[in-house]
Amino acid sequence: MKIIFALMMLFPFFGNAQKTLDELLQQYNTRSIPYISVEEARMLQMKNKSLFLDAREREEYDVSHIPNAEFVGYNTFSSEEISKKISDKSRPIIVYCSLGIRSEQIAEKMKKAGFTNIRNMYGGIFEWKNTEYPVEDHNGNKTENVHAFSKQWGKWLKKGIKIYDK
Repeated sequence: MKIIFALMMLFPFFGNAQKTLDELLQQYNTRSIPYISVEEARMLQMKNKSLFLDAREREEYDVSHIPNAEFVGYNTFSSEEISKKISDKSRPIIVYCSLGIRSEQIAEKMKKAGFTNIRNMYGGIFEWKNTEYPVEDHNGNKTENVHAFSKQWGKWLKKGIKIYDK
């Protein structure tokens, strides 16, 4: 699985370039986990109704993340560890990454571990920031920085400051 994802990251655009975010997500995702829009996710966040889990790598999370989101990672994700942390497997959970590809894979693992109320945030933190919702750095300070992963993937981040490495 990690090898397949690494190859996707190295060679994401064989054939025609993607024209829309929807086409990109259709190419990589199975929609096995229902999407939630950033607008719906923001409403739930403001009401403190969902747990946000960040499925990116630590360096991405440290640059910026959604306020109060918990880091779960991608390469280091453990279903066993998350099951220890979250005992209520029916708790509303929103998983996100940069765009919604890695987060679907992490959410699938959580579903297999028995979690029943998981949503994949459509467009990830890029769409969150494009909608001008707040992000914070590793110290909890509001920031405009967003780790853009790579120049190919960073094209989907329209607002904020693109960071490619620390």
